[in-house]
Amino acid sequence: MTGTTGTPLPEEPLRDEAPLRVGLIGYGLAGSVFHAPLIATTEGLALDTVVTSNPERQEQARTEHPGVRIVAGADELLERAGELDLVVIASPNKTHVPLATAALKAGLPVVVDKPIAGTAAEARELAALAEERGLLLSVFQNRRWDNDFLTLRKLIDEGALGDVWRFESRFERWRPQPKGGWRESGDPAEIGGLLYDLGSHVVDQALVLFGPVTQVYAESVVRRAGAEADDDTFLALTHAGGVRSHLYVSSTAAQLGPRFRVLGSRAGYVKHGLDPQEAALREGRRPGPGWGEEPRELWGRVGAGESPVTGGGTAEPTLPGDYPAYYAAVAKALTGAGPNPVTALEAADALDVLEAARVSARDGVVVTLR
Repeated sequence: MTGTTGTPLPEEPLRDEAPLRVGLIGYGLAGSVFHAPLIATTEGLALDTVVTSNPERQEQARTEHPGVRIVAGADELLERAGELDLVVIASPNKTHVPLATAALKAGLPVVVDKPIAGTAAEARELAALAEERGLLLSVFQNRRWDNDFLTLRKLIDEGALGDVWRFESRFERWRPQPKGGWRESGDPAEIGGLLYDLGSHVVDQALVLFGPVTQVYAESVVRRAGAEADDDTFLALTHAGGVRSHLYVSSTAAQLGPRFRVLGSRAGYVKHGLDPQEAALREGRRPGPGWGEEPRELWGRVGAGESPVTGGGTAEPTLPGDYPAYYAAVAKALTGAGPNPVTALEAADALDVLEAARVSARDGVVVTLR
């Protein structure tokens, strides 16, 4: 059955009925590592169909998900719209808007991998279409369920840091040689580069934590020989509430900085290392007991006037990461038992910031949003 974006009903257990049938478009990194395993292990959902024209990926999907239907094109999937309950779009960025539009017009709720679109205007047009059709349109922002982000939200909610003054967030890698492909293409139509890739995550997290942004400054560079799209980008955001967010995304960081460094009037929080869920999924592991947990030696530290590197402050237990919570929330939203976990309008707000950052980096100016 299809779901709407209406007023959430009280939370209820999923019905004892046949699971909702999911069609997945794309079986590259996003589709095979993130979406397919999470869909397949979510109560109330069943991976019904995978769309990929690549013979190797077709065989991979059959091996990893026995019994799944394989089709070569999205048209074949949408011809069976009446047999499905949800379409997940995990194909290249430039296909997100046309495929989401086609699925919504076929009467199907949609989950789109980030970024939902290349512009905020396109994202809002999709949101309006979903609203008009009474269908769920959700954006896969799994990093809202990273272990460090969940822990930071808890610290802020508890007032452990006091008033937050500055939020530093880094998503850095050391990949001195470009891999090629659309993600590193300089063609604007491909919507490649780190600003729209990892930048979509760090900007979304900043907006969730600290609300609307009034000013954006950015520096964006192509550093690697042979690379075409930005591979080293910095954003400075001024939030309406006064918090300053400094966000770094890079493929050229020979020494990685802390994932989070958050400074407040009472204390700061410093956390190194990445959430373990992506690595676990890449290794073929699936959600179950102990999922998303990390060892004590990787916990961040909370304190004031002391260096966390030398053991200053207090070790803060890291909450388990919980990517499965996203699709569990989608399943509830489809059955009218809960809200949309990430709306297209929230994604549009993040795209406002990304578009402003692109202008700022190009022209060397501070861009005012509100």
